[in-house]
Amino acid sequence: MTRAMSTDRAGTTDRAQPRNTRQRRLILRTLGEGRGFRTAQQLHAELVEAGEQASLATVYRVLSSLADNGEADTWRTPEGEMAYRRCSTVRHHHHLICRTCGRTVEVSGGPAERWSEAIAAEHGFIQPEHHVEIFGICPECAARGPLED
Repeated sequence: MTRAMSTDRAGTTDRAQPRNTRQRRLILRTLGEGRGFRTAQQLHAELVEAGEQASLATVYRVLSSLADNGEADTWRTPEGEMAYRRCSTVRHHHHLICRTCGRTVEVSGGPAERWSEAIAAEHGFIQPEHHVEIFGICPECAARGPLED
């Protein structure tokens, strides 16, 4: 398989860009149509329901590639499954994630950026990177009231 070199979010060029196959484009488009994070199984079910053909293994492989290339954000669900969503921006950002429905809001993190740089410098680290996700209940889920078990 021939791959072209690409530049990732950090500006490095050591990652190979995957081939732009029909299934990859389909999965990327379908992932971008959703409101929040979805597991590979959920995304595969959506594709099947829409009459599209892509194996579950292909969905997993493409989602992993999208996450590796910064085109999809990942989140481990409370059940331990990896969930994905289309990243709407390539600039560094953080997420507010609803624990109930998975709705995600991208936010900038000025104070977090300064804190991570300061704490890294304090311990002699250079080129710090971080990943921040803030979990809570979105306004729509909060308006529905407490969940019943």
